[in-house]
Amino acid sequence: MLGQFEKALRMRRDIYSERLKRSGEEHEETLRSANNYVVSLENLSRFEEAKSVLRKTMPVVRRVLGENDETTLKMRWNYGDALYKDDGATLADLREAVTTLEELAPYARRVLGGAHPTTAGIGRALERSRAVLRAREGTA
Repeated sequence: MLGQFEKALRMRRDIYSERLKRSGEEHEETLRSANNYVVSLENLSRFEEAKSVLRKTMPVVRRVLGENDETTLKMRWNYGDALYKDDGATLADLREAVTTLEELAPYARRVLGGAHPTTAGIGRALERSRAVLRAREGTA
């Protein structure tokens, strides 16, 4: 919140690394730490790193916490964001972002309710990802 994104990234990377060592990849706190680390990567536009972490941890979070867990929802939201916000995103990446967020939105509404900040954020991300895809398809 203070704009110290590099410092936050170092701290969150260290916390995630320590959680992995102490608790293992399937521990709920490790998974939350992974998501926080990804948020810091995305704040610095380090989308390739964010996608790499998410591709490793999303199957684990889905298996361990389930599809309806808020950490799972946020992690999938962050994955959609990392796909469409990346300036180097391909059309395939943009389509995957839209598909990911379209699949995610109903889960969030059902689990958290339509007024929940996470649900609203997913909805905004879906609209933005669709707009980016439309713009790119128009120029392709």
